[in-house]
Amino acid sequence: MERKRLEKAFAAEFGGTEPERRSVVRAACDLADSGRPSEDRGHALTVPGVVDHLGDAPDGSSLVERWNWWLGALEAAYGGYDYFSVRFVEDDEEAGLRR
Repeated sequence: MERKRLEKAFAAEFGGTEPERRSVVRAACDLADSGRPSEDRGHALTVPGVVDHLGDAPDGSSLVERWNWWLGALEAAYGGYDYFSVRFVEDDEEAGLRR
């Protein structure tokens, strides 16, 4: 999973804040690295595939809500995906990264 490409795709498609995108990108990369999608669905995650799935979420959903919505569907279908949900978004000030 290409982090920079995924972050740019999220920004273009869903907007959101940089910390939200960073959190979802981290979760997506962790999910891809786990190998679960390949085992369960027969193919690895791709940037276009993730964007397409998140695009199916209810209109007006934030990026984090879209991600968690999709993971909920994967959890229902296969189990074991709740671990990759985004539960907290740390903003730059909380992370001590004042710019």
